[in-house]
Amino acid sequence: MRKLVLFLHASLDGFVEGSNGAMDIGWVSYDDDLAKHAAQILSTVDTVLWGRGTYQMMFSYWPTVPSAPSSSQHELEHAAWIEQTSKIVFSKTLDTVEWNNSRLVKENVKEEILNLKEQPGKDIVILGSPRFAHHVMGLDLIDEYKITVSPVLIGSGLPLFPGLQEKTNLKLIENKTFDSGAIGLYYQTVR
Repeated sequence: MRKLVLFLHASLDGFVEGSNGAMDIGWVSYDDDLAKHAAQILSTVDTVLWGRGTYQMMFSYWPTVPSAPSSSQHELEHAAWIEQTSKIVFSKTLDTVEWNNSRLVKENVKEEILNLKEQPGKDIVILGSPRFAHHVMGLDLIDEYKITVSPVLIGSGLPLFPGLQEKTNLKLIENKTFDSGAIGLYYQTVR
């Protein structure tokens, strides 16, 4: 059975974006070391799940990378990966999704994800999309949490774990320290 992995960056005080919204992530300690870590995580998945906002943000940027002269090798490689990866967008307000290998799901989130887990293939990742991740956490569908914690306190913003209603037991599988001082945490959900 495929696993559903949540991969997010967080501040030490537990926020996944700053108080200015989804684009307020300049505090993430992203460097070559962390880029290699992200590439390793993404090499284990073949399907990305997003909510509407993250899909629109990613679609406005990544397809432009191959033709941008300033694109780094890492950006070019990630753009090629995301172009070929299956992308499933969960939104009640969108009518269509236009990106290559994208599909729109408007309802039955739990059933759709359970069905995806039963399909053959690599694992599934929620890549960013914290509001959608919060909804999926509430459905108890996340099998692994892969969180990178940046060495910064931002004081306010969108929390990583807002308003949890029930205890979720996790087992630490691995932790890594990066040159930037960021820490990579890898937990499995214990059911």
